[in-house]
Amino acid sequence: MEGQAAPGGSAPRARASMLHVDMDSFFVSVELLERPELRGLPTAVAFDTARSVVSSASYEARRFGVRSAMPVGRAKQLCPQLILIPPVHSKYRDASRAVMRVFEEFTPLVEPLSIDEAFLDVAGSLKLFGEPIEIARRLRERVREQTGLPASVGLAGTKFIAKLASQRAKPDGILEIPPSRTLEFLHPLPVEAMWGVGRATARALQSRAIRTIGELASEPLPSLERLVGRASAMKLHALANGRDARAVETERTEKSIGHEETFAIDETDRAVLHRELLRLSTRTAERLREHDAEARTIAIKVRWDTFDTVTRSRTLPEATNATQRIYRTACELLDGLGSSLRPVRLIGVRAEQLMAAGSDPAGLWSDDDDWRAVDQAVDEVRGRFGRDQLTSARLLTGRGQVVDHRSLEPPG
Repeated sequence: MEGQAAPGGSAPRARASMLHVDMDSFFVSVELLERPELRGLPTAVAFDTARSVVSSASYEARRFGVRSAMPVGRAKQLCPQLILIPPVHSKYRDASRAVMRVFEEFTPLVEPLSIDEAFLDVAGSLKLFGEPIEIARRLRERVREQTGLPASVGLAGTKFIAKLASQRAKPDGILEIPPSRTLEFLHPLPVEAMWGVGRATARALQSRAIRTIGELASEPLPSLERLVGRASAMKLHALANGRDARAVETERTEKSIGHEETFAIDETDRAVLHRELLRLSTRTAERLREHDAEARTIAIKVRWDTFDTVTRSRTLPEATNATQRIYRTACELLDGLGSSLRPVRLIGVRAEQLMAAGSDPAGLWSDDDDWRAVDQAVDEVRGRFGRDQLTSARLLTGRGQVVDHRSLEPPG
């Protein structure tokens, strides 16, 4: 599928040289490379357990209403013939690296958004590869040639419009929105297509009979501010009028790092919850050290059996990436919820307010130094012999099957 928008507004770029590339049903597509006999069948990547969720669904499965992040039980109700493939995240990471290397053949200005999508600025590549639409075609062909995977590409003058275009190019297509035609493409779309417009914001806007992006663009800013607050109003108003000055960021700093897990059976045993907090804190601290980062704030997330969710956080006197500091803080936050816990469905740990390791002046003489020495020794052993070869003794015992939700594929 290829197309252009109808005549309309304007944008800073003369050409649609901002690309958004989104891999189609990425996890499923990777699995089908090894299982071609499943092509054309409703397929999803997920563990076949009662509490698991769908990580990725084929387009055949989506026709039945199956979506990413949907409970597997519900997906089976919608599509009884659904074929489930257990996820193997190492395969998806390897495929993602191969795809990103192809992107970098066309431009050094690549901004990965997740494992399966990225922005590319090809304005400086036109003399080498031709017009942006030709670059998009060649890029998709190169991705297919190198990896066997399908990709959809949106081209526009801004990030926001390029991402909208790639969603409408799916599956396996290209859609170009010339900058001079931005508003004619944008304004008929529903407000739910806007970044930052979730259910609550959509309801607030619809209460003022604002149902399309064009109606949002023409709404007076003071009125929007009363509906959604000043910061959101200014952002939404600018995007609705085709204004988006954001450039491609080749070096992205993660704002937070964390893990969360869902119990196979709702859990009330505090010892089990503490053990899971240790597991999650260990993973979170490892990822902080891999990124050479430390966190000033530690947060937990708890979802009860009623699906009500609470979060608690604490800002530390000094930034840390020490496993024990994160774990002890998480336990204190959990214990602060009360002595009698309701049944817990999901629990998570997140490190926030990240900064480069060693950059916090408060950490020059740190109480965490002994813990960091232990972490360093553990990291070295795992680096040589594998992550599973060394773990805490507390994590070798205990009950409670969990499902890790860190690597869910975004819808695409």
